[in-house]
Amino acid sequence: MSIVENRKARHEYFIEERYEAGLVLQGWEVKAIRSGHVQLAESYVVIRDGEIWVIGMHISPLSTVSTHIVPDTTRTRKLLLKSEEINKLIGRVEQRGYTLIPLNLHYSRGRIKMDIGLGKGKKNHDKRDTSRDRDWQREQERWMKNDTRQRD
Repeated sequence: MSIVENRKARHEYFIEERYEAGLVLQGWEVKAIRSGHVQLAESYVVIRDGEIWVIGMHISPLSTVSTHIVPDTTRTRKLLLKSEEINKLIGRVEQRGYTLIPLNLHYSRGRIKMDIGLGKGKKNHDKRDTSRDRDWQREQERWMKNDTRQRD
């Protein structure tokens, strides 16, 4: 079940591989995410010292947060992956043009997980091609729908 999705990611990048990662979160962050107070639009993933981190993910605190906690809404959060996956990602990201993008947050067996994608940035002409193909598919579906109505 998806919590929030980064729609901008599919528009800006060709996603070649997807990985599911756990997140290191504080209690107030889990409560805020469960109530839908999270944004992925401006976030990105970096690799530092052999670990993977998500930067810029905005989690708005609930009004019921304890008074002794000072919430940091855009703190850097650690992602949890297996060491083989991390080593593979480090090798791929060092190649020219590859980057890691947060795709969505979802529940997996009661835990909050993040899908990250290994992708290459799209050029402007690639974005136009994608939108042209999507419009063409929509037009074909419209024609097929009208064609089946006329036969009935």
